[in-house]
Amino acid sequence: MPGTEPQEENNAIDETSDRKPDIISRHRPGRVVSHERGDQQLIFRTENNVELQIRVQTPDIIQLTYFLVGDVRSDFSYAINPGFEPEDVDLQFEEDEGYFQFSTPRVNGIVTKKNLLVHFFDSDGNMLCEDQHGFYRRESLMKGISEIKVTKQAPVGDRFYGLGDKAYEQNLRGRAFENWNTDAYAYERGEDPLYRSVPFYAALHNGRAYGIFFDNTYRTRFSFDRKENNISSFSSEGGVMNYYFINGPGLTDVTERYTRLTGTPEMPPLWALGYHQCRWSYYPESRVRELAETFRDKRIPCDAIYLDIDYMDNYRTFTWDAELFPDPGTMISDLSEQGFETIVMINPGVKVDEDYFVYQQGLENNYFCTRPDGEIVIAPVWPSQCTFPDFTHPEVRDWWGSLYEDLMAEKNISGIWNDMNEPAVFEVESKTFPNDIRHHFDGHPCSHKKAHNIYGMQMARASLDGMKKHNPDKRPFLLTRANFAGGQRYAALWTGDNIASWDHLRLANEQSLRLSISGYSFVGSDVGGFVDKPSPELFTRWLQLAIFHPLFRNHTMGYNVDGAAAVKKEEVELRKAQVDTDQEPWIFGDKYTAINRSIIELRYRLLHYLYTAFYKYIREYTPILRPLGYFDQRDEEALTENDEFLFGDHILVAPVLDKGKTEVETYFPEGRWYDFRTNRSYEGTRKHTIPAPLEEVPFFVKGGTVLPLREVMQYTGEREPEWLELNAYYSESQAASQLYEDAGEGHEYRDGKYRLTTFTMKSDDEKMTITAEREGAYRPSYLHTRINIIGLPFTPSAVQLDGEEKPLPEASGGTYTLEVSPDFEQLAILR
Repeated sequence: MPGTEPQEENNAIDETSDRKPDIISRHRPGRVVSHERGDQQLIFRTENNVELQIRVQTPDIIQLTYFLVGDVRSDFSYAINPGFEPEDVDLQFEEDEGYFQFSTPRVNGIVTKKNLLVHFFDSDGNMLCEDQHGFYRRESLMKGISEIKVTKQAPVGDRFYGLGDKAYEQNLRGRAFENWNTDAYAYERGEDPLYRSVPFYAALHNGRAYGIFFDNTYRTRFSFDRKENNISSFSSEGGVMNYYFINGPGLTDVTERYTRLTGTPEMPPLWALGYHQCRWSYYPESRVRELAETFRDKRIPCDAIYLDIDYMDNYRTFTWDAELFPDPGTMISDLSEQGFETIVMINPGVKVDEDYFVYQQGLENNYFCTRPDGEIVIAPVWPSQCTFPDFTHPEVRDWWGSLYEDLMAEKNISGIWNDMNEPAVFEVESKTFPNDIRHHFDGHPCSHKKAHNIYGMQMARASLDGMKKHNPDKRPFLLTRANFAGGQRYAALWTGDNIASWDHLRLANEQSLRLSISGYSFVGSDVGGFVDKPSPELFTRWLQLAIFHPLFRNHTMGYNVDGAAAVKKEEVELRKAQVDTDQEPWIFGDKYTAINRSIIELRYRLLHYLYTAFYKYIREYTPILRPLGYFDQRDEEALTENDEFLFGDHILVAPVLDKGKTEVETYFPEGRWYDFRTNRSYEGTRKHTIPAPLEEVPFFVKGGTVLPLREVMQYTGEREPEWLELNAYYSESQAASQLYEDAGEGHEYRDGKYRLTTFTMKSDDEKMTITAEREGAYRPSYLHTRINIIGLPFTPSAVQLDGEEKPLPEASGGTYTLEVSPDFEQLAILR
């Protein structure tokens, strides 16, 4: 009978004694001997004291938690959105001879009496997710819990997606992965673990999707039929087995429900979606000013400039190097007048220095992480000796947030970049803290084994709170490297210290897609690669991919060849002259400067569309980036495509990811798709060969879309827009698209000062119509709207605007252009 099985640790036992080095216990549920039912909760207990609690959070989200005697029973979670509210659900429950059955209006489940296996079905009775061996736990007297695990069936043909930033193709089947936040400098394809932990995946079984979110902060492991035995599993090295089953039936439905559970950020400032320029490092002040002037002189749009660690005084966080930056406040003010937002890096490592105010305050108030005996942990990062705040303590987070006052309130910094917060430690093989470091964990004291994966997340939380407190009228922009599930509420992400290679260009695509379908839509990569120097072609192709990633940041290791940590001030002028490792858009000569300028300008043209996609992500939890299989999971060909992707709901991107290619074989899912460059249309459910010369970006707009286009500016706030341009792509079937607008800064949008326009396109035997329905009190500044009617299959006989007949425009290249009021309600093109 399955149960608790104590075992000896090894065979080296003194036969004269009954004592052993350790006692191992393995737990598998036995027969169910009792059960209870609450309004939306079921509890099952087995003969060997395994308890399963099933809580119905919504009709599609079911929480399962397993307990044994002695476990800490707590609902505390860093991952779950504090604003998430369970729904009232009609939970049905009945007992049968060999199992218990429960159901919501969307999900059915059974729990076997013999061994507590749990199987999920949709409301039509189709199997979705089936336990194989179910729950298991291994522990010992001397070491505690070493593994908790659930195994499930993975039938042939099932596909698995998600897990955040894994450096692997979209379908995870055949591999196993770990979640343990790791400083993964110059990581390669397949290397694991990486910078962040997102223990969530979506699965596709017989055309129906479901998801699993394992809410456990310890080191976790996911296996997707790695042994080719049609079994998947997820496990951790401690804690309790607490996971959520998330129903589809669509893959996008699963991501939306997971994201609702774990939360979304606030609307970003519009400038944060512009082009960002960064390197390790821009200094002294004259170099930063020269950079800004060059962007404006060359007419290349840019909204943000970053300052890496060298702006600090000898790597002391929250300080400035007085020699390199003698008057940072004036410099930041001058940059702002030129249209640049300034973003600075903040690291968690606090230099051990008795004359350093941050170290003094942390030491006096016991804010730093300690070992079990109370000794402060000291480790090398950029300073050779650092202490580390315990961001899991609310008092420490408040203190850390208070340290942003000078940056935000006095110097008017616009954004913060949290780095090295896995937490990273130099010189040791583990690259991080010892496991025995203690953490407050918001009143649930624990070791670093439990707190490691949420350390960076809680640093981001503290940073965000401080930014909002000390500049409350400005929308915050925070970028972080390490994070955990739910951390999308606090900060944007980038994919870490990548390499200037063609394979890393492909990885940038794959990782950004994977993060997006794992709840993190505000993502991007270091354009061009952080390590090594890209060729001009590689850099241009990377820019072309990155204009479709929400975070659009060019970042390079710069002069710091081989990871050199320190720069002597007397070397500044010498290194300033060594421009061969720069990575600005103009560095490769006039030909590439012109191409790269046009690419960045295209990003600014698409900002209305991206901003609207952000609105939908935040309000409806829809990921901004999606693989083609998320568009139509019934389409086997779409499910196999790894390069093409959806940008928002209406744009398909076919990036060039290989050296020397000037065309791409592109698969189009169902529908009609228009080439943005030529307006040529392509029928879906087939492949087409698409021209892709170096100077052009191949992407396509779905028929029925009304695509908003913004005027190109040198930065998003250069002036008030004068025009709104709308590209309306003909479709025979009815289709809807949206445009979200607000001030792009500040918080008035929360009080209704926004405009959401829903465009609906219809066609019949008499006419094509576009109707516009609006909500919200915001009125944009532009006075004119230009509509381009594209792909019209007939020669119009008349045009009606809000019921009045208008002059019939002449076609130009098959496109009809009309000027209308920004408040128009209906445009009809008569056959």
